[in-house]
Amino acid sequence: MISHSELVGIVAGVVLMFGAAYLLNRYLCRVYLDRNTWLDPVLKTLESLVLRVSGLSHAEDLTWKQNLLAFLSITMCWFVLSMAVLMNMSWLPLNPDGQPSMSADLAFNTSISFVSNTNLQHYSGETGVSLLGQLMLMFLQFVSAGSGMAIAVLAMMTMRSTPSAFVSNFFHVFVRTCVRVLLPLSVVLATVLVFSGSPMDWQGHAHIRTLRGADMQLSRGPVAAFVAIKQLGTNGGGFFGTNSAHPFENPTRLTNVLETMSIALIPIAMVFMFGGLIQKPRLAWMMIGVMSICFVLLVAPTLYAESAGNPALNKLGVLQPAGNMEGKEVRIGAEWSALWATLTTCTSNGSVNAMHDSLMPLSGLSVLLGMMVNCVFGGVGVGFLNFYIFLILAVFISGLMVGRTPEFLGKKIEAREMKIAMIVALLHPLLILSGTALSSWLYSTNPASYSAWLNNSGYHGFSEMMYEFTSASANNGSGFEGLGDNTPFWNIACGLVMFVARYLPIIGPLAIAGLLMAKKTIPEGPGTLQTDSVVFATVVCAVIVIVAALAFFPALTLGPIAEHLSLL
Repeated sequence: MISHSELVGIVAGVVLMFGAAYLLNRYLCRVYLDRNTWLDPVLKTLESLVLRVSGLSHAEDLTWKQNLLAFLSITMCWFVLSMAVLMNMSWLPLNPDGQPSMSADLAFNTSISFVSNTNLQHYSGETGVSLLGQLMLMFLQFVSAGSGMAIAVLAMMTMRSTPSAFVSNFFHVFVRTCVRVLLPLSVVLATVLVFSGSPMDWQGHAHIRTLRGADMQLSRGPVAAFVAIKQLGTNGGGFFGTNSAHPFENPTRLTNVLETMSIALIPIAMVFMFGGLIQKPRLAWMMIGVMSICFVLLVAPTLYAESAGNPALNKLGVLQPAGNMEGKEVRIGAEWSALWATLTTCTSNGSVNAMHDSLMPLSGLSVLLGMMVNCVFGGVGVGFLNFYIFLILAVFISGLMVGRTPEFLGKKIEAREMKIAMIVALLHPLLILSGTALSSWLYSTNPASYSAWLNNSGYHGFSEMMYEFTSASANNGSGFEGLGDNTPFWNIACGLVMFVARYLPIIGPLAIAGLLMAKKTIPEGPGTLQTDSVVFATVVCAVIVIVAALAFFPALTLGPIAEHLSLL
């Protein structure tokens, strides 16, 4: 069972993470409202330089449709650039180890994965990508996180009741996000990682001789910079195949704590920032409260299951004082691995410091649910947009229950907004369940042809396939890793899922915000729904459970629930 000291450490780490997020939100508010900060002499100058070089010095307000077009257009440019680099790595510079170019289907999957902030990897970083490829992917981690945050800020500012000097221009908000938020945070975390032992060079493999006399190639590169933005930008892509279980990505207990806190730092800060931008802090606290309740309900069974160990080994009388240590690093331990696994799937981070394929079935259920619900903290920017959909649904249902026209922040919620919200809410289960059904049907009809897919048959094999589509649809990127996924089917299928699951949930909330902005504001009255109350928070929780969680219950029964019962 989990020790008292580990529990105290985990609680302290989570409390510190929320405290740091609250402080960061105050800085974010000042940045986006264009108020002075102590970093302005350096960062504001750099921001102005980037805008001037890009030809974007003159800022003008854009409509939500124009902002969306700008976002999609520049994203397509990044995708094409990434494809060109990954498919030609073998002859391009910065390839000291002679890494081969990627096949078309793998480059397609990888490019969509990193452009969409998913970072699902069907290759092993140290053997599948050159240093130029790693640099390209690091760039995509910055811009995908920055673009998601920019879209969320644009949506938030449409709900602001009082005018401000804010310029509704995607390119300006995007540059401001990358330069004044992501860059300084990444520099701080990368510096800590470098002093803790993470490499930061361009030398490629180091040839060493082990204590047993064998020759070994040790991969190196700009690891510290790569890891910093992957954690802070809820990217999750690993420089190494074992991700943050590798001692170069996560050298010590201190770096493990800092990287764990970094996963949800910006997502939580952005929810607090929403309250500050629209001058309704109680609404932000309500949202944080709902997310925190969901997080506790997910992390508690995961901590219990991993610290209790494998019940099958308990039956054999095998002592497991450290918990379920299969697939985990000794220096990290089962409890902190469980916390990381829950946080990384409650957000759309997807980085791992232990192999999720070795989690106990109850833990697998929790991490799957975190991605299936897809609104507990979420990714940078996009997490808020996902939760915004559930707010709209809860407002509409609450209005129907009391016989009053639904209103949110003084704007009427009508049929057009509800249709968009329901399409976005139902898209996630559609992609996951249809993809899982297709892969299960293919495997069951011809297991000989698809035998390379699964290392495990039965319940766990079903969970592996469902996890892959869940991770792709949730823009998460983690995997059970018992799946042979570098095949044309998985590369193309997951690539298409990542594309649809990234951009429709962005288009929908931005469209709703734009439509509501065009409506007249209705003054609050005695019958106005209080969206910052405990009662409304309860309704939001109920909507999340009914619309999101219960849709997956039959599939979860066939996977982790059945596997758990089989162990007993």
